[in-house]
Amino acid sequence: MSLASELGPLDALGRAPLYQRLQLALRGAIERQLLKPEDALPPERDLASDFDVSRITVRKALDGLVADGLLTRRHGAGTFVAGRVEKQFSKLTSFSEDMASRGRVPRSEWLSKVESLVSPDESLTLGLSPGSRVFRFSRIRFADQMPMAIEESTVPSFALGSADEVEASLYEALDIRGHRPARALQRLRAVLFDAEQARLLRIEQGAPGLLIERRGYLEDGRAVEMTRSWYRGDAYDFVAELNAQA
Repeated sequence: MSLASELGPLDALGRAPLYQRLQLALRGAIERQLLKPEDALPPERDLASDFDVSRITVRKALDGLVADGLLTRRHGAGTFVAGRVEKQFSKLTSFSEDMASRGRVPRSEWLSKVESLVSPDESLTLGLSPGSRVFRFSRIRFADQMPMAIEESTVPSFALGSADEVEASLYEALDIRGHRPARALQRLRAVLFDAEQARLLRIEQGAPGLLIERRGYLEDGRAVEMTRSWYRGDAYDFVAELNAQA
């Protein structure tokens, strides 16, 4: 069965330009897992024939999905559904938002949710007085069924009512309370996973990874988040746009 017969006619997707309708159909196929990570798309000429559109239309649709990080082109091999995830380092978004925007299904496996007294390191980073209370969250982050990262976050008690308010997304819970970070400082460095981290991520001990340390701030300058995330090096790419000074 061809991809076009599975997705149905493009006419059913409204009156947008053809390339946008084809793009929408392919995006839906990725979201519904009809096209899975690392799946190869049919050649452009076959897609054009199946959907009864021009190759220019197909190319324009694919270009948009490549730009969004949903597809990747491999020289001499074709176009594939992205298996690696590209994280825009310049955008302050949550893991859940990143995955959903790329057609991946995010979920978490909780390791712990606790309320406790601030540690000396947290006190210094978050600007809290000794004896202040904080919420700590530790979990494994998944994209579809693949474990992608181990995430540990600490949030001052003023930002949330209880640890149980955080379900799928920490930023969503903070947003509801009016305490979502407006800006953040991030530091990235290479690491090797220890035995316990490797077990949680289902990879080999000593495999390379990326550690992201982030401090999130409110508009008024108060620190509201301290997060350390260990990302699999074989599944994540971090991308930043750089501009020359005028």
